[in-house]
Amino acid sequence: MKAIKTKIKDLLILEPDVFGDDRGYFFESFNNDLFNTLAGKEVNFVQDNQSMSGANIVRGLHFQNPPFAQGKLVRVIKGEVVDVAVDIRMDSPTYGEHVSVRLSEENKLMFWIPPGFAHGFSSLKEGTIFSYKCTNYYNKESEGSLAWDDTDLGINWEVENPIISEKDKNSVAFNELKSQF
Repeated sequence: MKAIKTKIKDLLILEPDVFGDDRGYFFESFNNDLFNTLAGKEVNFVQDNQSMSGANIVRGLHFQNPPFAQGKLVRVIKGEVVDVAVDIRMDSPTYGEHVSVRLSEENKLMFWIPPGFAHGFSSLKEGTIFSYKCTNYYNKESEGSLAWDDTDLGINWEVENPIISEKDKNSVAFNELKSQF
């Protein structure tokens, strides 16, 4: 597995070594020691989540405030997404910037998003299965959500007529964010 650095420090794209032949393929999707080496620090995952989405669904941009902030290692098991992380660390030189990564069952890429980022994705295919490894447990009282369509962020979700949850329709604008990071 190799780590690909992004324009924002600490966000990493992970590319596994995939071994394939006419029978199919095999790859190691997670190795704790290797991940910690690539991340440059010890990271402990405590919860795994999985979601299924139809095409043109946008989920996010979600985060949890300290002390329940979550890091996420995400990947697509089936289908394809545009995955987005927005830096909400107030003291960061890249505060308000984002990185978008296309994750799919074909490319098998993973995206490491440490605490201090809002996260979301758009599902590009029907029946997309998305997997998250999280560094903290979900805590409803600490959750927050940025407006997915905030023009200050300028995110290209690569979908027309996105389907959005009521919760995400009522998210705060970036310029109203009171980040605790």
